[in-house]
Amino acid sequence: MRAKGSLYMGMTPEEYKKLAEKASPPTDSLRNLTGAFLTGGAICALGQGLLELYGSLGLGKAEAGAAASVTLVFVSALLTGLGLYDRLAKFGGAGTLVPITGFANAMVSPAMEFKSEGLVLGLGAKMFSIAGPVLVYGTAASALYGAVLWALSLV
Repeated sequence: MRAKGSLYMGMTPEEYKKLAEKASPPTDSLRNLTGAFLTGGAICALGQGLLELYGSLGLGKAEAGAAASVTLVFVSALLTGLGLYDRLAKFGGAGTLVPITGFANAMVSPAMEFKSEGLVLGLGAKMFSIAGPVLVYGTAASALYGAVLWALSLV
C-alpha cells in the first residue's frame, strides 16, 4: 500500500517525478536562450527603426512612439492571422512574448481558433478572453491613478 498523498495512479510524488522526467524531451537551453535573444532583439530593433522613421517624417517623440507601437501591433496581428507568428514563436520562444507584439498575438490567437463560430460570438468574444483581464485591470489602475493625482492636486 502506498503512503497517503499518492499523486497519480498509486504513485508517490517521487515516482511520478521520475516518470515525467523520463518522458520529457531534453531542453536545449543554449538554443532557447539564443533564439529568444535574437528574436526579441530583432523585434525591439524593428520598433526602434520605426520610431526613428516616424520621427524623421516629422512626428514628435510621443507621436512617433505611438505610431511605432501601433505598427508593431498591426504587423503582429497580421502575422498571427496568416499563421506566421507561430513559426516565429517556435524559434524565438519567450523573445516573442516580451515586446508589445506578444500582446497582439495573445489577443488574436484565441479569436482565430473560434472564427468559425461567427464574428460576434466567435471572433469578437474570444479576442478578449486572454487580453480582457489586462484591459480591465489596466483601465481600473489608470482610473485609480488619475483619482489619486486629482486628489493630490486639491491639496
